[in-house]
Amino acid sequence: MKKRFIAMLTLLTVVVSAFAQQTQVLSENHAMVKIAVAEQYLLLPVQEREENANVRIIADNNVVQTFNVRLAVDKVDYYVPLDIKRFGSKQLLLDITLRGDKRTTGAVKDFACWKDLKQSATFDTKNTEKYRPAYHHTPLYGWMNDPNGMFFKDGVWHLYFQYNPYGSQWENMTWGHSTSKDLIHWTQQPNAIEMDALGQIFSGSAVVDKNNTAGFGAGAIIAMYTSAGQHQTQSIAYSTDGGQTFTKYADNPVITFAAPDFRDPKVFWHEETAKWIVVLAAGQEIQIYSSKNMKDWQYESSFGKEYGNHDGVWECPDLLKFGNEWVLLLNINPGGPFGGSATQYFTGTFDGHKFTCNSKPSTTKWMDYGKDHYATVTFSNAPDNRIVALAWMSNWQYAGVVPTKQFRSANSVPRDLKLFKDGDETYLACIPSPEMDAARGAKTKKLSDVCEVVVDVKGSAEIILSNTKGEQVTMKYDDKARTFAMDRRNSGLSNFSEAFAAETTCPTHGAIHQLRIFIDHSSIEAFDSEGKMVMTNLVFPTEPYNTIKVKGGKTTIFEIKN
Repeated sequence: MKKRFIAMLTLLTVVVSAFAQQTQVLSENHAMVKIAVAEQYLLLPVQEREENANVRIIADNNVVQTFNVRLAVDKVDYYVPLDIKRFGSKQLLLDITLRGDKRTTGAVKDFACWKDLKQSATFDTKNTEKYRPAYHHTPLYGWMNDPNGMFFKDGVWHLYFQYNPYGSQWENMTWGHSTSKDLIHWTQQPNAIEMDALGQIFSGSAVVDKNNTAGFGAGAIIAMYTSAGQHQTQSIAYSTDGGQTFTKYADNPVITFAAPDFRDPKVFWHEETAKWIVVLAAGQEIQIYSSKNMKDWQYESSFGKEYGNHDGVWECPDLLKFGNEWVLLLNINPGGPFGGSATQYFTGTFDGHKFTCNSKPSTTKWMDYGKDHYATVTFSNAPDNRIVALAWMSNWQYAGVVPTKQFRSANSVPRDLKLFKDGDETYLACIPSPEMDAARGAKTKKLSDVCEVVVDVKGSAEIILSNTKGEQVTMKYDDKARTFAMDRRNSGLSNFSEAFAAETTCPTHGAIHQLRIFIDHSSIEAFDSEGKMVMTNLVFPTEPYNTIKVKGGKTTIFEIKN
């Protein structure tokens, strides 16, 4: 199935032009490249095994941009584009500081990057990756991790994300931006917020300021994010064109705190106190602040000591209201139930000042029991009072070495969140969003690498997906023990990380009557249709799984609409 992905830069060919270039190697770790600007893009050759080089772009004796990129030494893995026309200068100087051991890399003057630099009128973003998902959001190229600043307005879902435009490894954190009308097919937009003197642009959130509380205009989009410089501080920016472009607030930062890990603000409007509330991760606790105008913030309280899992740093909090009950989403890395990163949550109450958990401190609740579900946050201003979540579909144990190059990482399918009871405890239900129902195509008898498999379960069940190479994924539901398991230890490629091959298991909180399994080239997401259980795992089969065997259930396979 071809991926439907509209792109601002997508073209079928790369037009490369010759251009004036003068490279001067000044030492074993310093070089300068003068270029006469002839085309829109300078294509930078990347070799992933190399160390980052720091590049300063100088126009008219002023530094106009700084970033890091793994410049090719002896082999070009891929190219990334640098928009050089936007600087408005006919000539640019690239001031490059190199890192790494030159005794092993060789003489700087012989590096492949100098001769392989190219200028081009276009940059080709057509899909060249066998493992790129068809109906999950991915960046057109480069690295992506946490979803950021998600909101809905005027029929459009806006998704920002942690993005490196200059390679498929974590670096140069920028807010990338994609939009969708159906949560399935996404259009990548120009980058929204780029690093500045306060630091890289780490995770955060965005809200629609309907009543002009901040003074930037009624309906302005206000983004709050972490400025990651020498310390992590919180900043805001505003958009008056629906989230396409942002202006940074002149008096940033707006919140500071003396801690090394202080990040990921999630903002929402609290009707009862008529204030904005922000929840922030501070080491291994959550801090809560309030504001009338999103500029002046007052500390309210903290939560987290002795509650839940503390095996790693807490990140990306989200505080959600379900009637009279509240849920605090809290992502942790490491500390997940099967290693690495995962999303835990707490249920309780919130009075506008303090969150109170209604479970015992020793209780840990996991939102998803797979290895590849992290940085989960929800859309602001979602229609019909829906609470819609997306997660980063990877794990910090191996996210940078999975077998893709053009891009790295995808987001989960959208999930609508609700609450349910099991005994005396309240739990979070994750249900595939209605948009996933609308994406169903015709029924088919053939298993493919882009489909939804529905299994009506009768007691215990076993589902095996396999291919002719002997690779397989086995899923088992134990009706007596009320557990579900997914085994990907023989699923395909896994030698890129010792942490990848794994079997994951979870409680089902009651009987499962129907399973919904979403398969998309390199991922499997298994849901109890009532949302009481969900498990997300990446897979990299060397050929698609083309056979399904089911014991204990009736199977229906749906195509996913192109």
